[in-house]
Amino acid sequence: MDTPTYLAYDYPLLSAFWTMLWFFLWILWFILLFRIIWDIFRDDSMGGWGKAGWLAFVILLPFLGVLVYVIARGRQMGQREVEHAIKKQEAFDSYVRQTAGGGARPSHADELSRLSELRTRGDISEEEFRRAKELVLSDDRPSTPAGTGADTGTGTTTPSP
Repeated sequence: MDTPTYLAYDYPLLSAFWTMLWFFLWILWFILLFRIIWDIFRDDSMGGWGKAGWLAFVILLPFLGVLVYVIARGRQMGQREVEHAIKKQEAFDSYVRQTAGGGARPSHADELSRLSELRTRGDISEEEFRRAKELVLSDDRPSTPAGTGADTGTGTTTPSP
C-alpha cells in the first residue's frame, strides 16, 4: 500500500474554521468590489473621465483602489444608497396608489349618482337614500365600515343583527 490514507485528524478543526473564515472574507471582498463598481456607474455627480479613472484604479490596483475609494467617497456612497432606496420606495408607493385607485374619496356627485342608482334599482329605501344623501352632503362618514353597525343619527352606532 503505497497510497497515503487521509483521516479526519489530518485536517484539524481549527484549520477548517480558518479556511471558512478566509472563504467568507474572499466572498465579502467581491461583494464590496462589485458594490463599489456599481456605485461608480450610479453616481450622477461624477463625469465620464472621473468614472473611467476610478474604474481603472479599482480594477488595476484592486486592494488599494477599493481602500482609497471607500476613504474618499464612502460617505457619499452611503448617501447615494439611501437616496436610491427612498426613490425606489416612493416609486413603489406611487405604483400601489395608482393601481389601488389612489385611496382618494369619490366626489360628492359620484356618490350621489351611485346612491340614486341604488334607490332606482330598489336596493335601498327612500329613507335610507335620504339619510345617505345627508351624510354625503354634510361630508360626514359613518364611523363604522359598511355592514358592521347602523348609524342612529345621534353620533353613536348600534350593532347590526
